[in-house]
Amino acid sequence: MTSIDFPADDQGRRSTSAFGKAVVADALRQVDPTGAAAAQREPNWRAGYVAHMRRLVEAGLASPEDWRTIARSGLDSIHSRLVVGDQPLAEWSASSQPPKTAVIKGEAEPLEELVIPYRGQRLKGAELQAQLESWQEAGVLEPGVIDAVLTVAANPEWLRAEGRTIVAVGAGSEMGPFTSLLRWGARVAAVDLPRPDMWERLAGVAAERAGTMTVPTATGEVKDAGVDVTSAVPELTEWLAGLEGQLVLGNYVYADGAANVRVCAAVDALTTGLLRQRPDTALGFLATPTDVFAVPGDAVDFSVAAFAARSKVSKALTRPLRAVSGNRLLTRQYTPGIDPGLNDSLVSQQGPNYALAKRLQRWRATVARTEGTTVSLNVAPPTRTRSVVKNRALAAAYAGAHRFGVEVFEPATSNVLMAALLIHDLHVPMPAHEHPWQDEAAHAVHGGLWRTGYAPRSALGLAALLGLGASRA
Repeated sequence: MTSIDFPADDQGRRSTSAFGKAVVADALRQVDPTGAAAAQREPNWRAGYVAHMRRLVEAGLASPEDWRTIARSGLDSIHSRLVVGDQPLAEWSASSQPPKTAVIKGEAEPLEELVIPYRGQRLKGAELQAQLESWQEAGVLEPGVIDAVLTVAANPEWLRAEGRTIVAVGAGSEMGPFTSLLRWGARVAAVDLPRPDMWERLAGVAAERAGTMTVPTATGEVKDAGVDVTSAVPELTEWLAGLEGQLVLGNYVYADGAANVRVCAAVDALTTGLLRQRPDTALGFLATPTDVFAVPGDAVDFSVAAFAARSKVSKALTRPLRAVSGNRLLTRQYTPGIDPGLNDSLVSQQGPNYALAKRLQRWRATVARTEGTTVSLNVAPPTRTRSVVKNRALAAAYAGAHRFGVEVFEPATSNVLMAALLIHDLHVPMPAHEHPWQDEAAHAVHGGLWRTGYAPRSALGLAALLGLGASRA
């Protein structure tokens, strides 16, 4: 089947580096021509992309319109440059019939209260509030998260998402809300690759929960479920458009390397097509904490205070470590007093394709909000997912992160917490903010990356060294 691919050059090569440089340059060109030229000239994109991803955020801070222009231009570039066969992605049309439908209705009673698992406990009520406040005190999340989660806890009838069908694209993802939503009795349309073992697992989960799972399938049987979204966007759009209730299109896909750009672009094409047919569709995203974000002055002040309050041993070690590293280790995260600050938690080992794929989602959220669409985009915490722990360096850094004020979550905690924030955002409109970066920051659960005293990358290597033994265990 024909699927989304990168454009070929005159020699037929499909360079992801050339594509990434071009997209970033296109996104910056109207707002920051100098930055656009620098991205286009970057001689080593795989090593140098971090500075240009940072510049995309810096350039957008000058005004709300600059931020939105970068988002629109970046999306336009992706849709015009990626191809399907010999056509641009933007011109993709259906070549076959939409898939058939299979349904599994769970047999359990719905869970009618918000319960978040955490370190062997099941937090609810006063215990949940106490833990949220503890996380805030430790700098693990932004203050708005507490109000949002407690509002959902006080309105447990919201958990069923009555009248909605929540589409989980990437239903098998460890970070997605699939299981939580079914436990609460919601109606979920599950979309993922045609992998029989995965669908056997998901079908078992659905049967044992309280909600209803609807799946696209080639034959009408769950065993034949699954769609490769990179080769079937028009057909999947038609299938989703026929589902009942208000649609909530949740983007929870992930793939390694260049495939991540392809699959995220496919879901974005699905998004634009579905919004044309069902304009009341809401959107859901989980932003990665390992990116660049503008952060409020309160987070800056917290970080500056944390840096000043570090122990005598830490202070004694800081100067020689910075000297031998050329001022790259254990540097202060922010200049005191700036508002907003700029948190740069990009992890260079994750690569430019991962960074671009996640930035695409943030761009779509910005543009959709501007056009009046309900959007839930929240920064998810660092989490010990399979995709993280299989990267030895990142797994070690996560194991040692607590020594620098960063908490890494288990998937079970992240799943329920972020699903609760999705439910909140579907019921409570986002307040009008002066600048779009504040929409991203409102309910961020960054694990402490925004509020640690050290610039995250300046502590990453030491965190990995300190966590090496724990990660092996």
